[in-house]
Amino acid sequence: VLQISAGFQQLKITERGGRRRDLNDAGVHTRQLMEHVKESKTGVSGSQIQLHANFMRLLSRPQWVLYQYHVDFNPPIESRRLRSALLFHHDETLGKAHTFDGAILFLPHRLHNTETVLCSETRQGEKVQITVRLTSELSPASSVCLQFYNIIFRRILRMLNMQQVGRHYYNPDDPLNIPQHRLTIWPGFVTNIMQYESSIMLCTDVSHKVLRSETVLDFMTTLKQQCGDQRFPDACTKELVGLIVLTNVIQYNNKTYRIDDIAWDHTPNNTFKRGDTEISFKDYYKTQYGLDITDGNQVLLISQVRRMGPAGAPPPGPALLVPEFCYLTGLTNKMRNDFNIMKDLATHTRLTPEQRESRLNRFITNISRNAEAQNELSTWGLSFENKLLSLTGRVLPAERIVQGSRTYEYNRIAADWSKEMRGLPLISSMPLESWLMLYTRRNSDVAHALLQTLNKVAGPMGIRMQRAVMLEYEDHQESLLRALQQNVRRETQMVVVILPTNRKDKYDCVKKYLCVDCPTPSQCVLSRTLSRPQALMTVATKIALQMNCKMGGELWSIEIPLSGLMVVGIDCYHDTVAGKRSIAALVASLNKGMSRWFSKCVLQDRGQEIIDALKVPLQAALKAYLKYNNSLPSRVIVYRDGVGDGMLQSVVNYEVPQIMQSIITLATDYTPKLTVVVVKKRITSRFFARIDSKLANPPPGTVIDTEVTRPEWYDFFIVSQAVHMGSVSPTHYNVVFDNSGLKPDHMQRLTYKLCHMYYNWQGIVRVPAPCQYAHKLAFLVGQSIHREPNVSLEDFLYYL
Repeated sequence: VLQISAGFQQLKITERGGRRRDLNDAGVHTRQLMEHVKESKTGVSGSQIQLHANFMRLLSRPQWVLYQYHVDFNPPIESRRLRSALLFHHDETLGKAHTFDGAILFLPHRLHNTETVLCSETRQGEKVQITVRLTSELSPASSVCLQFYNIIFRRILRMLNMQQVGRHYYNPDDPLNIPQHRLTIWPGFVTNIMQYESSIMLCTDVSHKVLRSETVLDFMTTLKQQCGDQRFPDACTKELVGLIVLTNVIQYNNKTYRIDDIAWDHTPNNTFKRGDTEISFKDYYKTQYGLDITDGNQVLLISQVRRMGPAGAPPPGPALLVPEFCYLTGLTNKMRNDFNIMKDLATHTRLTPEQRESRLNRFITNISRNAEAQNELSTWGLSFENKLLSLTGRVLPAERIVQGSRTYEYNRIAADWSKEMRGLPLISSMPLESWLMLYTRRNSDVAHALLQTLNKVAGPMGIRMQRAVMLEYEDHQESLLRALQQNVRRETQMVVVILPTNRKDKYDCVKKYLCVDCPTPSQCVLSRTLSRPQALMTVATKIALQMNCKMGGELWSIEIPLSGLMVVGIDCYHDTVAGKRSIAALVASLNKGMSRWFSKCVLQDRGQEIIDALKVPLQAALKAYLKYNNSLPSRVIVYRDGVGDGMLQSVVNYEVPQIMQSIITLATDYTPKLTVVVVKKRITSRFFARIDSKLANPPPGTVIDTEVTRPEWYDFFIVSQAVHMGSVSPTHYNVVFDNSGLKPDHMQRLTYKLCHMYYNWQGIVRVPAPCQYAHKLAFLVGQSIHREPNVSLEDFLYYL
């Protein structure tokens, strides 16, 4: 069998929506390189639990083979549409079932000859010779076949009258309207067909597209009225550039575009070249789509088209869009901060396990009842199981929390110990002797109430707290900065700032000055948070805990049986303000109880590999561990978050050797055991458990390491957190390198234990604590500071 042509390997069977990067990860085989998991990668701890998952098995006839042909045209034909038309004149030879992308033809059966020559004729009477040559016979599990199944399934979605928006498909015929906020939600589905542990399965999850019931023109008109003619161009550019718009769905071309600029000198009356003739935008939309442009003076929007042009040709130029026919998608920051909007959205989008399973079952039923869809599948000899997958998971034992001399259990289902820890002394509390509290005149009462309550809650925790120096500042940024510059001294341990509003500039000003120029732990509190007297004790308790952490205190711990262990979390954030630079954050544990951490952050230029920037922080973390313990760690486990689809190969081939090199060059004859785990939160897998004859979220600590994992990876899922609304999202862990020989069961248990150690939440979080700390640090630097924090803060959790 011939190899797949190199050109096809690069990019062939794709449709609008871009290359499927998640399929690229399918070619990364890491499990076979780890001896201790070759036979089995499953754990044993915990009690078994029966689960349902949002997967359906793909059934195919025995010995099913997909035949791949390369198609040549002589003379060459540029137009892909014409190539398809000329080829499909020969249905009697090729058969009714075929998929053709302009160069590669797929058939479910083999043609008589390895090379078939066909003749066609264009409308102009030009004779064209078509050569169809067999290049591969593909097994059902091959990566090209998997791509092919996904294309067939996208065809099925279109047969169900679903519209493609971006990568996914949505149903415009079943919209959910929220008229009070001028929003419309389209329900849809995210689908993906992959090879899993024992079979090829379709993973499908419910998705929602939020559209605003206003066009870009409506938005521009309102904005112009609000800010006047003079400020309008700047305000409009600031608001619109970077947004995603959807072109008029019913009559127009239903595509999403990113607004990259505004053509202030172009209106619909401008002309462009169409073939050999000049045509105005106004006439083009009328003749092409039957759409009338009502405002001839509106400026046009510019979107840089990112797809490639035909082979050998440059990419097409920018697309010019008419605001009147473009609908805004997604939510603005202002909308996200509006409690009522988010609450009303959540009623439609946060589905309970029962609602989610019901929606998925209805989707399966629609496919099985649609004659056209079933005909398409049967033509290719494919069918899906008409029920969701049932599988067995395990619920890990609950952990005991260690706090000072006391250990206690927590409410297993709530995954929270805020009540249990109340009134108990912390592991270590820092005395607060020299500190400031800044507030505006309007917030004088809440500031003094907070101070009084902090003194009440500090005692039982073991925190010795002296009275703060109270400073009033005027409600503008310059006054706040001046107050900080004049009053923060070297001996100041903590600065508490009460902010009257959630305006970002004031918060950024505090953090920039106190994280870079004058390194001092700081705590910002919104006055609104302190406005309810009945909640003040709870709020003050959380603030006191945060302040203690930021100064180097330790709150609680759990039992970690491994000695000589250093756990590292890595995450990154892309800073659009500081010239699209990336911020890489590394947080590493310094003690056995995982209660002391070293944190370092670096800014890197666009295009630079993340691990190049992280060599220095990793070695600094090892030196900090040496200083704290008088020995280097014998075992290092790195949890790498922030790895997107298609980046796995880069992590395995490039990052893992670089991490190893950074470690072993620190000292002679130093070769600790190393494990690298890729942590992924953005996944479509969902699991449901039947508890008391009702479908519910799996309990915290549920591990899934069979059926829906990948045969070529050493991977597992953990549902660690509890949610009060909607369906819980599991986290996927992929161990890409491990020379430690740590049993899969111990790896899963350790990962779950680390989800208990995030000090900003008195409960279990979704990812291991070092990942969450690294995310918080990278976010703070990317959002507010835009510079590397001062080195003197590296031993503190100052970014909580």
